[in-house]
Amino acid sequence: MIVQEERLLNAREVTELIGVSRSTLHRMVAANRFPRPIRVGLRALRWRLSEVLAWMESGPPATLYNWG
Repeated sequence: MIVQEERLLNAREVTELIGVSRSTLHRMVAANRFPRPIRVGLRALRWRLSEVLAWMESGPPATLYNWG
């Protein structure tokens, strides 16, 4: 059996991939409009590449920039 590890992305990699700022990324997570990160240390958060790609394929919500 072959076990394949999931690639984890840090905030910089995620923001470059989806084209938003770090603060926008965190607002999107807080508003449940982007996958939640996993904690890999006391202060380190990482996102699963598969979840980010799935989010990108589904298309960002139309209200991505409408926080009101």
